Amino acid sequence: MRMGMKRRNSMKANAAVAASVAVVLLGGCRVGPKYVKPSVAATAPEFKESAPTAYANTGDKTWRPAQPQDAMLKGKWWEVFNEPELNALEEQLDINNQNIAVYFQNFMAARAQVREAKSQFYPTLTTDPSYTRQRTPGTLRNAVATTSTSTGTGTGTGTGTTSVASVGGTNSTTMSLPFDVSWEPDLWGKIRNTVSEYQFAAQVSAADLENERLTEQAALAEFYFELRGQDALQDLYNKTVEADRKSLELTRSLYETGIDNDESVAQAEVTLEDAQETATGIATNRAIYEHAIAMLIGKSASSFSMPVKSLTTPVPAIPVGVPTQLLQRRPDVAAAERTMAEANALIGVEKAAYYPQLNLTGGGGLESSTITSLFSAPALFWSVGASATETIFDAGLRKATVAQYTATYNADVATYRQTVLTAFQQAEDYIATLRVTSQEVQQEDAAVKSAQRYVDIATARYETGLDPYLNVVSAQTTLLQDQQTQVTVRIQEMTAAVELIQALGGGWDVTQLPAAKTVTTNGAVTQVSATP
Repeated sequence: MRMGMKRRNSMKANAAVAASVAVVLLGGCRVGPKYVKPSVAATAPEFKESAPTAYANTGDKTWRPAQPQDAMLKGKWWEVFNEPELNALEEQLDINNQNIAVYFQNFMAARAQVREAKSQFYPTLTTDPSYTRQRTPGTLRNAVATTSTSTGTGTGTGTGTTSVASVGGTNSTTMSLPFDVSWEPDLWGKIRNTVSEYQFAAQVSAADLENERLTEQAALAEFYFELRGQDALQDLYNKTVEADRKSLELTRSLYETGIDNDESVAQAEVTLEDAQETATGIATNRAIYEHAIAMLIGKSASSFSMPVKSLTTPVPAIPVGVPTQLLQRRPDVAAAERTMAEANALIGVEKAAYYPQLNLTGGGGLESSTITSLFSAPALFWSVGASATETIFDAGLRKATVAQYTATYNADVATYRQTVLTAFQQAEDYIATLRVTSQEVQQEDAAVKSAQRYVDIATARYETGLDPYLNVVSAQTTLLQDQQTQVTVRIQEMTAAVELIQALGGGWDVTQLPAAKTVTTNGAVTQVSATP
């Protein structure tokens, strides 16, 4: 009984030792620095250009950010413009844009690299079955034969002949079904750090995809408003041409009645011809923007067209939030942060080279000369083994490699901080641009009203003969310049609104980035993008 207890205790001890060895082999250590997200420059509680003091000397119609300040755009950000045509174009872009498709496939490739790295956790099993049928040659031997003949004297003589004969020779068959297995335990975390490196790289690729998507979406919105601006300019010049044609008719009538002179007719003709030339040239810019939109949504420029529609969209009140939210809202900032994590994991991969590598191997299989005995016990063979590799001298190669990747990580830290600073700058830039441009729109509206009144007065005085036609030309030129500036500033206001939304990250935030551990799952794909 006591011996049985000892045996059981011994078995428990052996099991504990085996379990400990298994834990060491399977888990091992994980060398390399622990990743800690670096700090960035201190941020203000609000954007300077959106503070109330920035609007102290402006009118009531000046653009202001939406309230509350901590609000965020969500999802399809372009819907804030309330333009159904733009909404439809943006939906086509997300499916058909080829630049987005390139970044999507890059993300798919990055996901595949994660699976490649994970495969190193498991043993590699190979087999090389064979069938051999051969014949071995026999032994060659010489044989001598003797014959006798009779003569008259009764004496016999003999002659001999030599022949070559084959003796022996065998046929043999060999059938083999071998299996070889090899496994390198992740003792120092090299494989785990490699997997982490590729997981972070896949996250970088996912963030790059979203950054490219935002870039293409913003470009489409800008081209849309630029095109509608060209339609507004075309409408302006069409009306100007019509007004100048009526002025020319009036001038000719006054000339024919002797009230005016030929010089006024010539001035009216020049004014009309200049307006016609400019009106014709506007079509070029419109065509270019239309072609650019076709390219963005994946259509041939030759088969795509948009109806004419003047720019009437009011600029929306955009929720700008607070500066600290940019760290969560901008995909380029997320990509820069994940790049640091990737570089940090790579340092761990290289530090594992300082430690020995253990390789476990095994082999076995079946070998026989007949199919009937191939699966019998005598046909079984096997072998197991282990080997360790350690670099004794490399002339500083490992140290230099670790130093290289440490420097790369430090450079990525600087890039991340610069990306954050750029994000703050761009947000402030476009808040200021949109605010100032909206003021210019209000001022230019007032200027157009004054210029129209100037034209009305100059025309009335000319018709009554009080002033020469030159005064009318001067007034018309002023009005046209102000009207053209009015449309141009409206275009700038709308594109500034798009650029501000892009600077704020659109409707994206970092919670939509696939987690490192689930980056290869189908759910992670849907979080990033539907397949183009």
